[in-house]
Amino acid sequence: MLYRGMDRAVLDAGYNNGAAVAEAPRYRADWAARSAALRERHGKYLDRRFGEAPRAQLDLFLAETPRAPTFAFIHGGYWQMNAKENAAYVAEGALAQGLNVATLGYTLGPEAGMDQIVGEIHQGLDWLAANLSSHGADPERIFVGGWSAGGHLTAMAMTHPKVKGGLAVSGIFDLEPIRRNYLNEKLGLDAATARRNSPIHNLPETAGRLVLSVGAAELPELQRQSHDYFLAWTRHGLSADFVALPGCDHFSAIEELARPKGRLLAALHQLIADTTQT
Repeated sequence: MLYRGMDRAVLDAGYNNGAAVAEAPRYRADWAARSAALRERHGKYLDRRFGEAPRAQLDLFLAETPRAPTFAFIHGGYWQMNAKENAAYVAEGALAQGLNVATLGYTLGPEAGMDQIVGEIHQGLDWLAANLSSHGADPERIFVGGWSAGGHLTAMAMTHPKVKGGLAVSGIFDLEPIRRNYLNEKLGLDAATARRNSPIHNLPETAGRLVLSVGAAELPELQRQSHDYFLAWTRHGLSADFVALPGCDHFSAIEELARPKGRLLAALHQLIADTTQT
């Protein structure tokens, strides 16, 4: 047995979200189309460079609300697929409700290792902290969120000094099973790299509130990762909420952030409101 009683074939299947959801290609095509349309409508601040790597860029979508908080979103794709350009759809609901949204890019594996990927997300947050004020936004109200691999990167970004809170959707918080399955062919994780980049083994002493969520119809390993991290985070004395998503699979779960009346967008609003009050 390779990991938690699973051999390689079972472990591979346990993290293969695309194979588990028959409609995955439809979701990806729909997100690309919606993202292109949103970037066309809100194209004033695209491809803002924050680092030296070609993908170290962000798109900034500004709401009409003066001095609004900003939600920095990190796309998924198991650190080796997708791009910020296809993640703009998540801004649909947030913009309509007066929140700024930044979609962060990062270098994919195998071109970059996990240390570099995590570092680039912190660079993107540095750029926001330094530049939001000049764009009419509030640099003291930066919230970070992400889906799938972006959920992992959200957890790794909670130590950034300007991040007030986070929303991690369907994330990976222990990289050890990733190191042992098919995904590592492009990531090249060794034991030490996986350990230092696993949020569950590197809990911060202080951090803002973290909202965790995972679809109830997702793969069991994805559900376990989020539940285990929620328990670890709260047992460490940190503040967290868990938002259940009954009936949602790995792809329909993130729609709850994009929809104006989605459960995750409501949770994000509550997180921002509670943080502002305190």
